[in-house]
Amino acid sequence: MQLPRLRQVVLAAHDLAGTASTLEQALGVRAPFRDVGVGHFGLENAVYAVGDTFVEIVSPVQAGTAAGRQLDRRGGDGGYMAMFETFDAAGVRRRLDNLGVRVVWDTTHDDIVDLHLHPKDVPGAIVALDVTTPPGSWRWGGPAWTATVPSHGTGGLLGLVVAAVEPAAAAARWAAVLGTDAVGDALELDGGRQLVSFVAAAGEQDQGIIGVRVAGTTHGDPRTIANVRFERVEA
Repeated sequence: MQLPRLRQVVLAAHDLAGTASTLEQALGVRAPFRDVGVGHFGLENAVYAVGDTFVEIVSPVQAGTAAGRQLDRRGGDGGYMAMFETFDAAGVRRRLDNLGVRVVWDTTHDDIVDLHLHPKDVPGAIVALDVTTPPGSWRWGGPAWTATVPSHGTGGLLGLVVAAVEPAAAAARWAAVLGTDAVGDALELDGGRQLVSFVAAAGEQDQGIIGVRVAGTTHGDPRTIANVRFERVEA
C-alpha cells in the first residue's frame, strides 16, 4: 500500500435498493454497511467492501440535498464522489490553502480526518481527502473498519474514468490536491496500481465519474450501474 490511493467511490442513485441489487450481482458483494450518519446530508446509503476499498451508493430521502441536485443536473443516476486516503492532515490543509481550494465539509475523529472539497475548485466530481489512524483503517466502511484494519477479501478498486470539460487541467488539479503528479490526462496512485484517467465531457452538466475498474478473482463482462461502467478485471 502506498499513499495517496483511492479508497472509495460513491454513486448517486434514485433507487437505492435496485442499484444495490445490481451492484451485488455484478461484483459478488453482500451485506452492506448502512451509515445512519449520512442522514445529516438528507441521504440513505449502502457501503460495500471490495477488498480493502469500498463502493457506496447514496440516495436522497429529502429535498435540497447535494446528491439530489446532481441527479437533477445530470438527468439521472451517476458517479458522485471519489474518496482518497492520504497522509499528514496538517500538510494536506496547507496544500489546499496554497491551491485556493475550499473545504466544504471538515470533520475530525480520533481515527480519521475527512475533508470534502468544493467541486468548483476541483472539477469533474466531488473529491474527499481522508487521513486515517492507523493507515488502512476506514471508518466509513463500518464498525469493523473503525480505527482498525480487519481481515478482508481480495480485489479492490483499480481506478476511475472521470469526464471533465478540460481533461488535462482536471487531471493536473486532482494531482495537485493529492500531492502527486499527473501524466497527461491521468494520474497514477498506490505505487502505480491505480489509474484515474480523464476524458472530455460535452458540458459541465456531463462531468462526473463515468467508469470504475475493479480487481476481482475472475474476469467479468462490463456492467453499467447507476450510469457508471464497471469493468471487472482479474487481480
